Amino acid sequence: MPEDEIEKLYYSIGEVGEIVDQEPHVLRYWEQEFEVLSPRKNRAGRRVYTQDDVETVERIRHLLKDEKYTIEGARQAIARQDAGAEGGDDIEDDLKALRAFLVELRDQLEE
Repeated sequence: MPEDEIEKLYYSIGEVGEIVDQEPHVLRYWEQEFEVLSPRKNRAGRRVYTQDDVETVERIRHLLKDEKYTIEGARQAIARQDAGAEGGDDIEDDLKALRAFLVELRDQLEE
């Protein structure tokens, strides 16, 4: 199997920087600003990024560079996305229940 087809378990900060087209110092800054980004460090003290970390960096880069969010706005957007991913079905169910209640209430008021 060619080397470029093998998914690595860990990436260095330089490799992640190349993937998302950002300098390593930018990634270190983002670590300070975003709680969701916290790559582990190996015994030598170097950052090692997992695939999940790389995806998080890509989300942050997309929000900041493509969508033009501020740091605070990107932080809030990630929090909303994470909350939606965890409880998205609950919100949809709640809205459906609320709609059913309001329809029933309207029908009672029309009588």
